[in-house]
Amino acid sequence: MNSAELRASIPVCESCMYLNTGASGPGPRPVVEAVVEAQRRHEFDACETDHYTAAAGIRDDAREVVAGHIGADPEDVALVASTGDGISRLANAVDWEPGDRVVRTDLEHPSGVLPWRRLAETGVEVTELACPDGRLPMDVYRDAVEDARLVCLSSESWVHGTRLSVAEAVEIAHDAGALVVVDAVQTVGQHPIDVAEWGADAVCASGHKWLLGPWGAGFLYVDPDSLDAFRPRHIGYRSAVDPTGDRLEYHPDARRFEVSTDAVAPYAGLVEAIETIESVGLGTIESRIERLTDRLKSSLGDRLVSPDDYESGLVVFEVDDATGFVSRADDAGVVVRDLPTGAVRASVHAFNTAEEIDALADLL
Repeated sequence: MNSAELRASIPVCESCMYLNTGASGPGPRPVVEAVVEAQRRHEFDACETDHYTAAAGIRDDAREVVAGHIGADPEDVALVASTGDGISRLANAVDWEPGDRVVRTDLEHPSGVLPWRRLAETGVEVTELACPDGRLPMDVYRDAVEDARLVCLSSESWVHGTRLSVAEAVEIAHDAGALVVVDAVQTVGQHPIDVAEWGADAVCASGHKWLLGPWGAGFLYVDPDSLDAFRPRHIGYRSAVDPTGDRLEYHPDARRFEVSTDAVAPYAGLVEAIETIESVGLGTIESRIERLTDRLKSSLGDRLVSPDDYESGLVVFEVDDATGFVSRADDAGVVVRDLPTGAVRASVHAFNTAEEIDALADLL
């Protein structure tokens, strides 16, 4: 599949100029059809394969495909609802003690802020590290993580479009004895990812952004060497080796983070989405996004907040009235979003076109 074929498979592209994938990607027809067909089989074929067996098969397929996409083993992948769901489960799986300290950056999405804010009410100290211009200041970071219990950071800034040096940050935190949780939702689907190279203890992501998958299909990678650091409080029959036994024995792999009966059809869509992205090729996706973002940036001048050089498909720029601009763009059929910083963000994917970029530039 090439980028033109990808675009042709996305119905949203027929009705608007969609530049908001960093919030939620528009689903290709095959992805939605995979969800519908999985739900149909799950509900209608129960006489041939019971509901639980069918669901287990879908989950197994999803873990295998996700693992292959991120450079992991299937047993190290848990299926969760979203990035925020994964981070929250991790935050509540550590046996915290008063005085423990969490370090997070000021680049985090609320999903990477609120779980730690809740823990702060119980006596856990939370340090917010300022990252000017979306960059992690390594010398300050090195000092900040000393004696920390856990570090939470994003692989890419959702409010700058910058890419962080995850492997270096992980190494520094590990040298200080801290666990590291990475929010990778802005990376999967637009850049190659290898969790082994990053070395983080846990990586969370969702399929509904750059992967163009359905809502409700997220995933959580846990390094097997770090697994014993996490004892989930959010548990159910899928978390345990013997759910009807006399004692709690967590699964000896990432499945300990899975809970009980949930919707499995979205994971069939996630499988189709990953296979679709891989059929286009992440190299092709990156090069096309780079060309299109370069085109957009050339029209922004000193309004550009994101880096001049290509780092991601997230292009952030300043306007006088962000809310008003987004509304005016919507009236023109161009979908972008405003940010809490007061800036506007366009998300450029491989299915977008030069004409769409020019339409946004004309509004400026």
